[in-house]
Amino acid sequence: MTTVSDIYDNLCLLAPVETQLDFDNAGFLIGRANKTVSKVILSLDITDEVIEEAVSVGAELIISHHPVIFTSLNSLTDSGSGRKALRMAENGIAAICMHTNLDISDGGVNDVLLALMGAVRHGALDEDGCGRIGELPAEITLKNFLLRCKSALNAKGLRYYDAGRTVKKIAVMGGSGSSAIETAFNKGCDTYLTADINYHKFQLAQELGINLIDGDHFYTENPIIPVLTERLSKAFPQVEFIISKNHHAIIDFI
Repeated sequence: MTTVSDIYDNLCLLAPVETQLDFDNAGFLIGRANKTVSKVILSLDITDEVIEEAVSVGAELIISHHPVIFTSLNSLTDSGSGRKALRMAENGIAAICMHTNLDISDGGVNDVLLALMGAVRHGALDEDGCGRIGELPAEITLKNFLLRCKSALNAKGLRYYDAGRTVKKIAVMGGSGSSAIETAFNKGCDTYLTADINYHKFQLAQELGINLIDGDHFYTENPIIPVLTERLSKAFPQVEFIISKNHHAIIDFI
């Protein structure tokens, strides 16, 4: 018999909740710790569609990267910000959300992203342990690296600035990492892959002379989901772990 607590304890071995950043709300957020689990949905986010998917397949637990409860809830009704938590509680579905603690952990979001790019890890990008710096086995053109990124992330498209540099020493940060552009440059990186980059940050990249790639928030973080699924399936073979079929990137290109 496997419980929610058993699965949570296993995830905490990979990404201890006490390592999350100050603003975060990661951890075991909804449900009963001693509830028996036979089926689990994994998804980057807990959306209304993911919850309905869990209800339809009889899952007792949803594991996500982004917290389903991030700020204080002032109400728990079917029309307010707490509607998802209410729907899950009504159906006996627990929630475990591993966020910044999973970003910074060994084998977490950023290590998986760096490995997808084919780079050997050198260390963390910033002082909080977020992001990674790594080196490719051989120098390649930015065009070829962009094609590698798009394919490895299964992305629909990439936004980028070409500083006219080849790619060898790179930095990555899954999700919103535009605040670390100067850090990547100052640490000698020729290329930085992250997401949620605005116009002025692209201007900063031009001023610094660093290749900058926006791989999209979803695509730069979602690769951790199949890794977690495989890890948990090995640890708990009696439990069925399912990657959500309903959650996907919602930004399209024309």
